[in-house]
Amino acid sequence: MDRNISEQEQVRREALAKIREMGIDPYPAEEYPVTHTADQITGTYKEDDEGYEAVCLAGRLMMKRIMGKASFAELQDASGRIQIYISRDDIAPGEDKSLYNTLFKKLLDIGDHIGVKGHVFKTRMGETTVHVTELTLLSKSLRPLPIVKTDAEGNVYDAFSDPEQRYRMRYVDMVVNDGVKRTFVQRSQIYTSMRQYLNDRGYLEVETPILQPLYGGAAARPFKTHHNTLDMTLYLRIANELYLKRLIVGGMDGVYEFSKDFRNEGMSRFHNPEFTQIELYVAYKDYEWMMNLVEEMLEKVALDLHGTTAVSVGEHVIDFKRPWKRYTMYEAIEHFTGTDVSQMDEEAMLAFARKCGVDADTTMGRGKLIDEIFGEKCEHQLIQPTFITDYPVEMSPLAKKHREHEGLVERFEGIVNAKEICNAFTELNDPIDQRARFEEQLELGKRGDDEAMVLDEDFLRALEYGMPPTAGLGIGMDRLAMIMTNSESIQDVLFFPQMKPEAEQSAPEEASTEN
Repeated sequence: MDRNISEQEQVRREALAKIREMGIDPYPAEEYPVTHTADQITGTYKEDDEGYEAVCLAGRLMMKRIMGKASFAELQDASGRIQIYISRDDIAPGEDKSLYNTLFKKLLDIGDHIGVKGHVFKTRMGETTVHVTELTLLSKSLRPLPIVKTDAEGNVYDAFSDPEQRYRMRYVDMVVNDGVKRTFVQRSQIYTSMRQYLNDRGYLEVETPILQPLYGGAAARPFKTHHNTLDMTLYLRIANELYLKRLIVGGMDGVYEFSKDFRNEGMSRFHNPEFTQIELYVAYKDYEWMMNLVEEMLEKVALDLHGTTAVSVGEHVIDFKRPWKRYTMYEAIEHFTGTDVSQMDEEAMLAFARKCGVDADTTMGRGKLIDEIFGEKCEHQLIQPTFITDYPVEMSPLAKKHREHEGLVERFEGIVNAKEICNAFTELNDPIDQRARFEEQLELGKRGDDEAMVLDEDFLRALEYGMPPTAGLGIGMDRLAMIMTNSESIQDVLFFPQMKPEAEQSAPEEASTEN
């Protein structure tokens, strides 16, 4: 053994050996013929209903209360919990009482997977229950689940509330903590809702490379790897933007992708180095049109998940009903600071940033300084869905210059609950202007900005073949899921978030066999 086995684990291993001695396979291979789930029965059964005389369920044993010749227990499947009633004489007819006396009473533990067949009835207390006539062990659990206790006031306590343990051992978290599974079901429903909306409009879902010879489409530091056969450096994508635009050049009118992206940056409750976003590009549209699409699509998502546009998020109720409030970037800064920064040069902007409490230095260009000022003074005050529009050109090397205002680009970000959830442009399709913007980014890189974009010659070549006017959008799916599921941390909406190397931990305490 490469680890210490706890006393409780050793007891379970001994039980496993005794089960095998009884001639019972603790890990059978054949299909188990499930006919019902727990919620199907508890949600629909009424006394004297027909169709419940022979049901078959499978799940984890989560509680057992031994009462001599008969016992009550709880079975938990993917849908929820249901009470089961087991009588010695019903599951062990004839002389052999070992199935009840030995297997169920002594050798089955909390966490074991079992299958039960029987009929449904209601107890004198009115609880829907399955009267078991056949019991099968489907998988023996060798590690005890954490203790779950309920005090006299009904407050629930368990030994598995530490966030780090929960994120590392999501498989246990999902078993013992109510609501965890529901969060991830809702996350999946968000994807379904968005796919329906986009597919109904004729846009095509596509896939683009994760391993890229050049990283691009965002200002971020990449993860780097090496391909042995080609003997070349590759990067995990930070965005899929430049590949999707190539498809627009190729003649597709609307494409989107739910993409796994990777950024070698800091971690927080709003940032994970591996994250998911959807990017959408539609030909012959602009950012004003895209703002309307975002409003309509996210209003639909809220309605599909909650039946209302008003979503509870922490202490706030956030209403996704259209239309959303709109500020330009300069208007927002002036509104929240009382200072018009639109005419400031880089030196004046640096001084104002420091006055605002930004940790600013000379490696930052004017655009990054504006971004930091907005983050420090404005973003945290934007709770209800808000569009920030018309960014300075320095902040947006892939966006088209504003059709009316010099020095700005046609870009918006959607801010909800004080965090950016989406970013969109009228896309830059002038290859000469795009080359100049890339070259400006190279200069920022030389000044020490490790998030500056690189110059992508193949993408420029694609633009030179002609990209039609295009609107582009990126939505952070993890942050959107946090809002739509009322989750405090990005780790709460990721099955397996990135974690530091695991320290040695003691095993959780065994679950109680009593209520």
